[in-house]
Amino acid sequence: MLKSEITLYVNGEPRQVYVRHTDTLLHTLRENLGLTGAKPGCLNGDCGACTIDIDEEPIKSCLTLSVESTDKKITTVEGLQNAQIQKEFIKKFAFQCGYCTPGFIMNCNALINKYPDADDAKIKDWLESNICRCTGYAEIEEAIKAVLTKNQQGLSS
Repeated sequence: MLKSEITLYVNGEPRQVYVRHTDTLLHTLRENLGLTGAKPGCLNGDCGACTIDIDEEPIKSCLTLSVESTDKKITTVEGLQNAQIQKEFIKKFAFQCGYCTPGFIMNCNALINKYPDADDAKIKDWLESNICRCTGYAEIEEAIKAVLTKNQQGLSS
């Protein structure tokens, strides 16, 4: 099958890759770039395990073609580099098996950045785009609220 060279801007770096026009961004990130934080789950956009940010919006990388992603700022969980939401996930035990965690972290990070005053309804609404089969969402909500509170208070740790 014919492949084309494209440049993707991933985690602040331009990366040249050869892709088929049908390759999803999830496939390209994992197989071509070795960035395995985004996980294959349902592969139809329902579970959120593959969530990454494109131009600071959470997207499902299993539904996005790589060729559609050129000239866009792509951030994966590997590019967050110890973001506050990652620390709070650990402090609040907001994970169990961990498979869905990168997708949740990316979605939560986008929520925090987009809605620094998010209320309970907004948090619950955003969490509907990701599925965890191992645990409840209470700890994830606590992690989000902890970051929001710290941000509002001007704290960083």
